[in-house]
Amino acid sequence: MQFAPINASDLIPVTGAYRHRVIPPQVAGYEGVGTVIEAPAAFTSLLGQRVLPLRSTGTWQRYIDCDPHMAVPVPCDIDSALAARAYINPLAALLMLQQWPPTAKRVLITAGGSACALLLAQWARQWGAAAITVVHRAPQHASLLQALGITSLRETQREAIAAVAQQCDVVFDAVGGEIGQLIWHALPAEAQFVAYGVLSGKPVRVNAPCPALHWFHVRHTLEGLAQQDWQQLFCTLWPLLRTSHCGEVAIFPLVQWREAIHSYHQSGRDRKPLLQLL
Repeated sequence: MQFAPINASDLIPVTGAYRHRVIPPQVAGYEGVGTVIEAPAAFTSLLGQRVLPLRSTGTWQRYIDCDPHMAVPVPCDIDSALAARAYINPLAALLMLQQWPPTAKRVLITAGGSACALLLAQWARQWGAAAITVVHRAPQHASLLQALGITSLRETQREAIAAVAQQCDVVFDAVGGEIGQLIWHALPAEAQFVAYGVLSGKPVRVNAPCPALHWFHVRHTLEGLAQQDWQQLFCTLWPLLRTSHCGEVAIFPLVQWREAIHSYHQSGRDRKPLLQLL
């Protein structure tokens, strides 16, 4: 392994939240990039290639075993720091936009400082959204969104957020809590509210069938997906990533994993912590 990022999905199991499917002791980490050093006879063409070890666990270590069918080759022009982050957030953004197409829709996105929200906004615009507004928390997030030509609102602008929600068709929410609740209550009845995270720790609660609330989980969406279909998803993702702003990274040697986790939890963080494993 060369690099592995720190994501919420890596840290949540450490808290015991997934105790029904996580049995300690276990190494953390669900994504990253590495170079193939051993392979079965049918996969010797992968030797020496950089790959994403999809659906592997314990990526925060120097060597892992990966199902060769799930090793996705990384194109030569994609650098390793980007490749290491090409699975969880990009795939989630792609799948959500495929399931709830943004074309000609007015889109509202929360958690504007997150990697997934950034990709959702850029790709929704590419796919012809009528309007896109991103809700963010820190001033530096506003600067980046403005540089990308994306309309943004700060979390404290509650009246403005509610006004946008009243005209909205699709919401992609990773926050929940007061912001998520405010948006859901303001939406028109025919709108779609897609909840894919609960960064506030408090899920949105609804007391009516409309507007519709959908819970999105990458793991559930990909269950039963054929191996060739996994590979095809990345044939779609690589061109999108080449032309997108995917955020900056802060690289930490593996021995500094505590500092990397501390960095991840900093409010207003504008760089994704990346563990350097070699």
